[in-house]
Amino acid sequence: QVQLVESGGGLVQPGGSLRLSCAASGIMFSNAVMGWYRQAPGKPREYVASFTSSGDTNYANAVKGRLTISRDNDKKTMYLQMNSLKPEDTAVYYCNINNRWGQGTQVTVSS
Repeated sequence: QVQLVESGGGLVQPGGSLRLSCAASGIMFSNAVMGWYRQAPGKPREYVASFTSSGDTNYANAVKGRLTISRDNDKKTMYLQMNSLKPEDTAVYYCNINNRWGQGTQVTVSS
């Protein structure tokens, strides 16, 4: 049974940092298609970052240079390092691995 468990969200001041984690089980992690998405209040879910089939990374323009996606195949965990956070980054962040969604983790950027 596929299970994705997210963690690492919270409240942070503008300019601060957070690292989100998405731990997977029941899945062939090293070959999986995976990425991060987010949904702000009253807005549709939007793409944040992902790995390409060749292992390269892609980012939405709004987060390029501030957020970094990474993975540890041994731990079956995907990460999203979030630096220089802005209030507009406030959203529920979801991981997606092979079209399965995590439960989401709230990130709030506010002073």
